[in-house]
Amino acid sequence: MPNQIRCRPFLGGLLILAALFATACSSPPVSVASPTVAVAHAPLEYACARTPNPPEFTGDLNAGVWMLAGWTGDFRDIEGSERPDPEVQTRVKMLWDETHLYVGCTMEEPDLWATYDQRDMIVFHEHDFEVFIDPDGDGNEYYEIEINVLGTIFDLFLHRPYRLGGPAEHGWDSTNLKFAIHADGTINEPGDRDRGWTVELAIPFADLKPPSHRADGTLWSLPPIAEHQRTATPEVGETWRINFSRVEWDLEVVDGGYRKIEGRPEYNWTWTPQWEINMHVPERWGLLRFVEE
Repeated sequence: MPNQIRCRPFLGGLLILAALFATACSSPPVSVASPTVAVAHAPLEYACARTPNPPEFTGDLNAGVWMLAGWTGDFRDIEGSERPDPEVQTRVKMLWDETHLYVGCTMEEPDLWATYDQRDMIVFHEHDFEVFIDPDGDGNEYYEIEINVLGTIFDLFLHRPYRLGGPAEHGWDSTNLKFAIHADGTINEPGDRDRGWTVELAIPFADLKPPSHRADGTLWSLPPIAEHQRTATPEVGETWRINFSRVEWDLEVVDGGYRKIEGRPEYNWTWTPQWEINMHVPERWGLLRFVEE
């Protein structure tokens, strides 16, 4: 399912109809600042320190240059105070240098589970971790990178949010993305209780470049990409939009393996709340400020 607006049935139907209408309409898209739901507080902020050396990706986010980075607060439900806080901890650190944004995330997890093992499979149908990046913060031309505990990547580019007609380009890849997965437990083995997993990502700034062609090779017949879209290293003091999502499912054990419990919706846990079950409202994402060491 390319549309990652994961909603309860009634709200989801409205959003999907709105997206279809926006796609068919030839008039300019509505402003990204159009209200969706009321919010309880402004997005969170993170001061991202410049690192003199890349992290070594050992899985220990309390060692080496990762010690330069502070932790975010624990992830909350995507709807914020409207829903209970997660029972397991998720938190993130970030660093940057001239070539990469480094993201480290630790997740408590009693049941390490994933089966999708081919790039661009829709990994949020299982447990996953997700990064959303809007370099110029205008709510359009943004990037999404998802990963599961097997190291399967699903990455895509959006010209604008789904509610404003999208579309999503699954053919976009962060071709030079580097990552490491560290599982503290046994993957896909229900007979024990796992402890969690750690993801470390090195996202090249050079990869954050909008595609000019669709996956089938045809040109995009869309308005030109904004000239101010960032494709290079940020400057000290520059601020981007970013958010993170962790998708979790209720599982049962059938014939010795994990299976999602039918009929139960997923959990969506985020760094800064979206105040609705929709990651694709970029003006709700957090503020990532690039600072010196």
